[in-house]
Amino acid sequence: MKWDWSSVGDFMPVFWDGVLVTLQALVLSVIVAFTLGLVWAMAQRSTLKAVSWPVTVVTEFIRNTPLLVQLFFLYYVLPEWGITFSALTTGVIGLGLHYSTYTAEVYRAGIDGVPVGQWEAATALNLPRSRTWLAVILPQAIRRVIPALGNYVVAMLKDSPLIATIGVLEMLGEARQFGSVTFQMVEPLVVVGIAFIVIAYPASLLLRALERRLVR
Repeated sequence: MKWDWSSVGDFMPVFWDGVLVTLQALVLSVIVAFTLGLVWAMAQRSTLKAVSWPVTVVTEFIRNTPLLVQLFFLYYVLPEWGITFSALTTGVIGLGLHYSTYTAEVYRAGIDGVPVGQWEAATALNLPRSRTWLAVILPQAIRRVIPALGNYVVAMLKDSPLIATIGVLEMLGEARQFGSVTFQMVEPLVVVGIAFIVIAYPASLLLRALERRLVR
């Protein structure tokens, strides 16, 4: 087996298309995961059992089933019930929904870490509950959990190749399609592997720097 640079050159145009789709799916999934995770975390703290209990059951179910199974369910089963999304939209929803259950735990830990005195001070000032959350609790809680949330961004990037299984041509999908046509799998897979390192490692360094800055 010899390394074929011409194969790499032929792969690069579709590779960049895959990079664009990967980043697009990642950004949208992160928005879904971070937003929905906060909703889950706040709902689980509700004093109403009719709210907190169903949310806890749903998040536990999602967190304890494989992401791949969830993607297949969204893409192949929901259309049987008349609910249809494009492959990319399904991938974004699947990734975002799955990781929202993990970010919910991160948010919950951050909220629990806010000193009790902050709640008591807000009560003493007679702040409305919504104002207490938005102006007092969440700014402190989110600041504490930014590094942990950042780690999940990297984890979502590494799990993004799973959306290729439902037909999304992200980096791995493009590599597999290129290999099936040219019968050269080594070069495109190596390029994709290097691309993940190039994207994920600097992101990890930035997260470490951010964590040190927040600690100071």
